[in-house]
Amino acid sequence: MIDILLPAGRAAIDLALFVLLPVMVVMLSLMRLLEAKGLLDWVVARLTGLVRPFGLTGLGIFAALQINFVSFAAPVATLAMMEQRGASDRHLAATLAMVFAMAQANASLPLAALGLHWGPTLLFSLVGGLVAAAVAYHGFGRGLSGEEHLTDDTLHHPTAEGAKGVLDTINRAGAEALRITIGAIPLLVLSLVVVTALRQAGAVDALTHGLTPVLGALGIDPALILPTVVKYLAGGTAMLGAVDELLRQGQFTTALLNQSAGFLINPLDLPGVAILVSAGRRVAGVWKPAALGAGVGIAVRTVGHALCL
Repeated sequence: MIDILLPAGRAAIDLALFVLLPVMVVMLSLMRLLEAKGLLDWVVARLTGLVRPFGLTGLGIFAALQINFVSFAAPVATLAMMEQRGASDRHLAATLAMVFAMAQANASLPLAALGLHWGPTLLFSLVGGLVAAAVAYHGFGRGLSGEEHLTDDTLHHPTAEGAKGVLDTINRAGAEALRITIGAIPLLVLSLVVVTALRQAGAVDALTHGLTPVLGALGIDPALILPTVVKYLAGGTAMLGAVDELLRQGQFTTALLNQSAGFLINPLDLPGVAILVSAGRRVAGVWKPAALGAGVGIAVRTVGHALCL
């Protein structure tokens, strides 16, 4: 047990402090500065009309920016704000579907340091998110209420005036990045412990051997079995730890990582759904059409990555 725990713990701490933390500090500082300077408001105001046909609002655009550049949990506050300000159930379903289908920054950005092509991942994330929102709004969620009682659809955030304001914004972003990183360590440790224990017990080899004929017939690499199981049961952060360990051991390749990013990097998993639907009662009530729409968006992303990368 000690031989499993200590190496897994060291690998998790290395990944969290030397990969996840620096990336999250830089990206969060950039996002918060752009937000405080009003640039995000400017972008949202000009894109709102373009995304309306997909069932999204101005706050929906902000949720997309949050998941792509901050973390999968960041849109929770935006979803709660949408519910409180009277967004319709159809718009909530579309926004939640988009968030479910997009690539979360807490996995995609650290994986970029391990070989993931972040530019194409971001592009396919946007395409998949818009498809998921449109399918949820016009398809699976068309029976939901479209009645809106909007009281405010603008963003409220601190400003950064002068050097002190900029420094305060960076400090707040750094503290937020540290909280995200520290919060990820337990899942990373547990996932790496489970991965190592399953491998040493022979469970991974047995599962791979049993599924290899089926996967071979479908043209799927059996090396994807372990990251996929870890991802959908324990979440994107746990998958990050598993992929890092497999890459270190030479059992996974960066080419395979890029080809499978469409279905490996998204928050439509057990922890992701549980956290995102905690945004509010009405958000939780639309999770089914949102998840179905997200499934279509993830399928589009999967095909895009498989064919283009």
